[in-house]
Amino acid sequence: MSEQKYNPEKGYVALLGWSLNAVEAADKFDRRYVVVAPDWAEAYCKEHDIPYVPWNFERLNDRSVEIAQTLKDMGVNVAIPLFEETVEWAGAINSVLMDKPRLFGQAMLLRDKALMKRRAQLGGIRVGIFEEAHDKGDVIRFLKRVNQTLLKLDGDPNDPIHLKAFDKAGCLGHRVIRTPDEVDTIPEEEFPVLMESHLDGWEFAVEAWIHNGKIAFLNISEYVTLGYSVFVPATPDLEKYRAQITAEIEKLIKTFDIDFGFVHPEYFVTSDGTMYFGEVAYRPPGFKVFELLERAYGFNAYQGLILAFDPKTTDEEIKAFFPKEVVDAKGYAGCFGVYPRRRVVSKLEIPEETENHEYFESHELTPPLEETVTKRTAFGTHWGLVYFFGDDPYTMRDLLKHQEELDFYV
Repeated sequence: MSEQKYNPEKGYVALLGWSLNAVEAADKFDRRYVVVAPDWAEAYCKEHDIPYVPWNFERLNDRSVEIAQTLKDMGVNVAIPLFEETVEWAGAINSVLMDKPRLFGQAMLLRDKALMKRRAQLGGIRVGIFEEAHDKGDVIRFLKRVNQTLLKLDGDPNDPIHLKAFDKAGCLGHRVIRTPDEVDTIPEEEFPVLMESHLDGWEFAVEAWIHNGKIAFLNISEYVTLGYSVFVPATPDLEKYRAQITAEIEKLIKTFDIDFGFVHPEYFVTSDGTMYFGEVAYRPPGFKVFELLERAYGFNAYQGLILAFDPKTTDEEIKAFFPKEVVDAKGYAGCFGVYPRRRVVSKLEIPEETENHEYFESHELTPPLEETVTKRTAFGTHWGLVYFFGDDPYTMRDLLKHQEELDFYV
């Protein structure tokens, strides 16, 4: 890594969790940083001169306050969560570093999906119907109740309900249940879960960097198919809701008392333009959206993260760093997550029509390690991403959609 030139006037930040792209961004930036990651990162950090403190995030115990004290003694000003699992750690550490105990409570709200929905509701934010389930019986009762509420008649197809893990990132542990029979397929160890009614509408995500309680930069990410593909900036069809979306994010900032940092909420917009809140995360999004933003706009989103978290960042720095939304984008950047479509695969073969498309840029797919594809329960993890870049949002959208019909593993 480079010999970094720190600006002593600026904050000293701790990155919680291991992300090579975040480390490289920090290393090229003017803030002093340290990486807090599990033991397995140590050898790499030593070899590349990356400042590092070992910590196991799996372990919440009576020594948990120790990491906050260690960082405080080092002179660190703020901890930045890079993954869902490190959000409450960041809250706990920052409540010590900044002497603001409520930051820990705030982090708990941002981790527990049921608490989060209640808080949103209290703030006047529209959410669907939701409840916690402790066993299969709870799920069956909720499914019946939701469908009674919707005045379904006998024989009408049920409206689906969604089941989600309380505290996992994104699509992990997400199931869609339509019939009581499907409830039997849920393993006992998945409980307790959050249940919610299905919201019809167009689902999209937002990435917002926040400084002094105000939005510094707001991106709208358009999902082509949830769990498969996303691109930035969004099409004009979705961007036309920008003023409304901005107002929703301001409501969120106020409801969750967010003063600094970064939020990644998901919303649904219905055909009549009503916005429903899905959930919010206090960490970078999955699916490499930060990398897509850099491709589209040219700014490094991880460095933006450091700016938004550092208490010593000035308004001038924020203004100078972030581009103007949409108008400053050089084009549209998208990615597609590949899942094998066959049960047995022997090799990776990028479809010619994908590779020859003028928007195709690169991929990070690797040859299969084993031939039998494990069956996906709920939303699984994709096998790698394919990246595209071009100047027309509709071409991008159709191209990403079309990838779902192609075989990358044969």
